Amino acid sequence: MRALDRTTWALTWRLTRAGGRTGLLVTGLAVAAAAVSTTLLLLCVAMNLGFQHRSDRADWRNPVESSRPVAVEAVGTTFTRGVPVTVVDVARLPGRTAPAPPGLDRFPAPGELWVSPALGALLDRLPADRHPVPGTPTGTLGRAALTHPGELVAVVGHRSTDPAVTTPREPDPRRVGDIASPTRVASFTGAPLTDGMGGIYESLARVATVLVVVPLLVLGASAARLSVSRRDERLAALRLIGATPGRIAGLTAAEALLTGTAGALLGVVGYAVLLPVAASLPLAGGAWYPADLWIGAPPLLAVTAGVVALVVISALAGLRQVVVGPLGVARRSRSRGASAVRAVVFVVVVAVYGWITKKYGSDDSMALYAFAALFLALAVIGPWVVRLLGRIVTALAKRPATLLAGRRLLDDPKAAWRIVSGLTLAGFVAGFFALLTLDAASSWGGRPDQLAIAVPDNKVTQVRTLAEQRLHAAGVTAVIGDDGFVAQGPSDSRQVTATVSGGPADLDRARTALTGLIPDQYPITGPEVNWSEERFTRDFTTITRMVLVVTFTVAITSAGITAAAAVLDRRRTYGLLHLAGTPLRVLDAARSRETLIPVTVLAGGAVATGLLCGGSMMLAGGDSSFDARGLIVLAVCCAAGFGGILAVGALSRPLLRAVTRQAGTRGE
Repeated sequence: MRALDRTTWALTWRLTRAGGRTGLLVTGLAVAAAAVSTTLLLLCVAMNLGFQHRSDRADWRNPVESSRPVAVEAVGTTFTRGVPVTVVDVARLPGRTAPAPPGLDRFPAPGELWVSPALGALLDRLPADRHPVPGTPTGTLGRAALTHPGELVAVVGHRSTDPAVTTPREPDPRRVGDIASPTRVASFTGAPLTDGMGGIYESLARVATVLVVVPLLVLGASAARLSVSRRDERLAALRLIGATPGRIAGLTAAEALLTGTAGALLGVVGYAVLLPVAASLPLAGGAWYPADLWIGAPPLLAVTAGVVALVVISALAGLRQVVVGPLGVARRSRSRGASAVRAVVFVVVVAVYGWITKKYGSDDSMALYAFAALFLALAVIGPWVVRLLGRIVTALAKRPATLLAGRRLLDDPKAAWRIVSGLTLAGFVAGFFALLTLDAASSWGGRPDQLAIAVPDNKVTQVRTLAEQRLHAAGVTAVIGDDGFVAQGPSDSRQVTATVSGGPADLDRARTALTGLIPDQYPITGPEVNWSEERFTRDFTTITRMVLVVTFTVAITSAGITAAAAVLDRRRTYGLLHLAGTPLRVLDAARSRETLIPVTVLAGGAVATGLLCGGSMMLAGGDSSFDARGLIVLAVCCAAGFGGILAVGALSRPLLRAVTRQAGTRGE
């Protein structure tokens, strides 16, 4: 491409160096913005792929019936101190050669017990009478059998005639994936669960990604527009002395390509450094295998190339005025502001979002796409609102600082929007999650100290007697009953319960003693029925807090970078105003109001929009409920946002003092 020939690169390098320390500082800020965007984008991709990898490794526990079987597989779930323990029972069919299950180097022989590393460590710590699964471990399961390092999983070998692999198990729709009846299989590949919690986690990860990615895209695009006035004036001067439009585009693309590439590469390094930290975050039951969060070379190249392309495209998008009207740029004439069509588009998108969430529900991908469009619509309407605020502030201004702030908002609304855009979008995220909470309270009865088993009516007396004998032999004091709806069983079954009064340790002893009493069941308490929903509720809170921290961190970082770049971008204007007699405190006050006025209006409107959208999704999803604690989090987020804006304004104040001390009359 001729526009990016050797002459263009040489001229770009010379112009960058000619900017001096100020120019290098602006370039550094642009590189920093691209680096932050790249790092967090890579972590978002890693989270989505990580949940998918976890789900893929759990598929083997959902057996698929085969017409040419070689083995039998059954799955059950027991508990220890409220933590689920997955038990997979397998048996080789007579005369068949069966493959090894995932994570094993051979098929388990009858009586062998293979355990995950975490379960093996737990069995070493607990006495035998409190083991969730009986037997002495034969071997250790590998990573291919586990969703995360701390998962408790056991694989037990049986003969093909043992009750554990021949007795049908009653599925429990309240505990998807916890129970699988003995199934004749040809392999241990299994099938994905279509209605399990894994899909819900993946949906939540996609929503969180949308909430984080849009502010990151805004930050990445802003990286290319830092010091835009200085760049446009320089390019307009080159255009006026004869540079072709292609050459101007080449210079802009070359500069953006350099800063974008440097930032993207630094972002990759940041992602690699933060990978162990991200892997230690406990979600969906435990920490991560680092390999699950390593996205691989193709996605890594795609994200970095996308950030570079975004920076280049954003830089080229503002060249029309330079190429077509360079004289207007050189004279600093004001271009036509943002159109009111943006407001119409925003209203239409909000209306469409409400219709889609009502029609399709909160879990449908259509609602997710509408949500992303709404998030982007906030970025579209921002400059128009800033320009409108500029008109109002200018008309009502009674102080010099307010008048200067209003004129700046009116003259360059896009520059003001770049400073407050991150906090506006973060305010939308905070408002969205303020009303959206989950409730996983158990509605199945039962007590945390009461174990239950579903027993056929004609065997209740026999099982009660056996349960009393086993508990007495284990030294556990318990009251045996036969009422409740905790354990899942056939329609002709009744509950046999054991209420243990000795505390958690005795409850575990009672569970161990009663395990195997009914071959197709493990004893369970009422709260354990909802273990997956309770875990998801905790993880939902964790993920929302993470999203809020990331979005507000990005917003404050973006505001700090853009505010510093804006001071450097307007240093000639600030210098001239100071030489004309404008006090530094007036310039600083004008700069503060130029930020605080739009952020108050825009962030407040974004919070209201977020509340509206969160309420709409809450009504669309039946599992959501209002929680006043969300409003407290919202208040904390708003306070943190405004505090961050004030802090970054204070940090850039010395830079303003430095540029006003310089001679403002010398052209660049």
